[in-house]
Amino acid sequence: MVKDFSAQMNAIPEGWVQAMAMTITLATKDEVRAELTIGQQHLQGYGIVHGGVHCGVIETLSSMGAYLFARESGKHVVGLENNTSFIRAVRAGAKLHAVATPITRGRQTQVWQAQVLDEKDRLVATGRVRLLSLEPDQSLAGEQVKGALSDR
Repeated sequence: MVKDFSAQMNAIPEGWVQAMAMTITLATKDEVRAELTIGQQHLQGYGIVHGGVHCGVIETLSSMGAYLFARESGKHVVGLENNTSFIRAVRAGAKLHAVATPITRGRQTQVWQAQVLDEKDRLVATGRVRLLSLEPDQSLAGEQVKGALSDR
């Protein structure tokens, strides 16, 4: 049975997930899911969801899944590339859910795909994230890398 780390991910007190009022509903090394209700903090000037929100949801879920896979061998991950396509505009009050799954997981890189859907399961955004696996002793931006779970 694959362990679900969603409670631990939601318990992290800071960061993008908290700022966006996102709830992780499933977090395993093979699939990560989340939900969020669109509020004013998610909107751009035309009153629709800012594309960066979709990019952030896709990258966050992909990064969590990639990390949960990499941590089994003592590694961490960092995003290298995020390709997100915006399909359908949504406004405040919309309830979105998203899912990310791996495409490939190698020794040095992983590629994950994700979809953001509305309450009618219509595609809102889709994307692919490429991530680099970091060795336990590697530094990132001049500091030792710390994981979201055991290293806190």
